[in-house]
Amino acid sequence: MTGIANEASYLTQEAYDRLRAELTRLTGEGRSDISKRIEAAREEGDLKENGGYHAAKEEQGKMEARIRQLEQLLQTAVVGTAPADDGIVEPGMVVTVEMFDDTETFLLGSREILDDGEDLAVYSEKSPMGAALLGHRPGQTVTYSAPNGNKIEVKVLEAKPYQA
Repeated sequence: MTGIANEASYLTQEAYDRLRAELTRLTGEGRSDISKRIEAAREEGDLKENGGYHAAKEEQGKMEARIRQLEQLLQTAVVGTAPADDGIVEPGMVVTVEMFDDTETFLLGSREILDDGEDLAVYSEKSPMGAALLGHRPGQTVTYSAPNGNKIEVKVLEAKPYQA
C-alpha cells in the first residue's frame, strides 16, 4: 500500500481550480483567522481549562492536515479535460457495473473531482477493481482479485464522463 499516496491522480481542470482556490483560502485567510482565535483564547488565561483555546488548536490541526493533503494532491495531479464520451472506462468516468447480481454506479478517480455535497461513491483507478476496469467497454466482463484473495467478476454496463 505504500507509494500509492505519492502517485498522480486525475483531476478535471474545474476540480483542480476549485482545490487550488481552497488551498489559497486556507493558507491565507484561514491561517490568519485561526491564529487570531488562538491568540484571543490564549488571552483568556489558564490554557488547561480553556475550551475555546483547545477547540481552536484542534481546528488548526485539521486545517493544516487539509493544507498538506491539498498541496500533495495538487503537486502530483494530472489535470485534463473530461474524458471522451466513448464508453471506455477511464479516470473521470461515472461507471455502472453489475456484480453480485446487483448494479452499482460510481466515479472512477479521485473523490476530489466531485462537487461539494454530491453523493456518489468513488473508487480509485489504482484500486484492484478500478485497475481491472480501466480500458474496458460496456458489455465486457473483468475478473479481479479482492484484497482478501477472492476472485470477483464485474460486468461493465455503462461508462460516461462525470459532469460537475
